[in-house]
Amino acid sequence: MYIQDQVSIGELDDEHLSFFRAIGVDSIHLELRGRGGTGSANTSLAQNIKAGKDCTDALAQAREKVEAHGMKLNNIFMPAWEEITLAEEDMDAKIGHWCKMLESVGRAGIPGVGWNFKPMGNFRTPADTGRGGVQYSTFDYAVFAKNRPAPHDPPVDEAQMWARMERFLAAAIPAAEKAGVQMALHPDDPPIPEPLGGVAQICSTLAQFRKILFEIAPSDSNCMLFCQGCMTELLGPEKIYDAIAEMAAKGKIAWVHFRNVRGQLPRFAEVFVDEGEVDMRRAMEVYRDNGFNGPYMMDHTPSFPHGYGPLYGKAYAIGYIRALIQMVYG
Repeated sequence: MYIQDQVSIGELDDEHLSFFRAIGVDSIHLELRGRGGTGSANTSLAQNIKAGKDCTDALAQAREKVEAHGMKLNNIFMPAWEEITLAEEDMDAKIGHWCKMLESVGRAGIPGVGWNFKPMGNFRTPADTGRGGVQYSTFDYAVFAKNRPAPHDPPVDEAQMWARMERFLAAAIPAAEKAGVQMALHPDDPPIPEPLGGVAQICSTLAQFRKILFEIAPSDSNCMLFCQGCMTELLGPEKIYDAIAEMAAKGKIAWVHFRNVRGQLPRFAEVFVDEGEVDMRRAMEVYRDNGFNGPYMMDHTPSFPHGYGPLYGKAYAIGYIRALIQMVYG
C-alpha cells in the first residue's frame, strides 16, 4: 500500500525530497521531460538517453539521492520519441537507444519506465474555475473542435500507428524483460480514439489496451500506467470500477494515477480528489480486492494562483490518499 509522487529531475534536491518524505510519500516517479531549464541536469540526462549513451551512473545517483531520504526511486518517465511514433528515418536507431535506456535503468536498480505513445501531446481547452479560485484542467470537445491545432503533416492513420507500435514493442519488450524492467503505458489524454492533431490515437480505449497488453506483446514487462482520470473521462464514473477490476486482476497495473474528474467525454474537468464523481474509497477497494497494492499516485492537481500551488495540491491529495489506504487496507 504505497504512495508515489512525481519529481522533475531539475527538482531532485533535498528541499523537494524532504518535503515528499515528510508528507508520507514512499516512492518517487522521476520525470525526465523538459522542466528544469536549459542546460539543466534534466535536459542533459534526457538528451544523453535519447542519444543512446549509457546513463547507468547518472540514474544510479538519482536512485541513491532518493534513497537517502528514505524513499524508493520506482520509475522514470520517458515518452516514446517522435522518431519512433512518427516513423522518421532513424526510427530503428532510436528504438535501439530506447533498449539501451532500459539496460541502464535495470543496471541502476530502478524497476520501471513510464511512457506514452502520443506524439501530438495532450489537448485541453480553457480551464474551469473551482473552489478558492483554482483552475481545473478542462477539455470540452465542442470548444476544441472550433479551434483545433494545426494538424501534423502528413496525417497519420490508425493502421500506420499500429504498425509503429508493433515494431517498437517487438524490440522494447524483450529488452525490458532482459533488463528486469517493467514498461507502463499511459493512456492518451484526452482518451479519444481519433486523430485530434492529425495523428491517430491508439492508446485511448480498453480495447486498444487489451490489444497492446495481451495480443501484440504479452509479457510481465508490458503493463499499464492506469490513469484513473483518463479512464473515467472515457468510461464514466459507473464503469470505471469494472475497468479497474479487469486490469488489476490480470496483474497489468504497474501504478495508478489516482485522481478524480467531473464529467466525461465530450467534456470533463480534473478536480480535487474529494469532489469528483468517482467514489474514491470504492475505487480503492476494487484495486485491493483484485490484488493491487500500489503505488497510488496523484496527478494533475488543480492550479493554485500562487507560486507553491503544485506542492499544496500534492500535499492535499497525498493526505487524502494516505487516509484512504489506512481505511481500506488497514
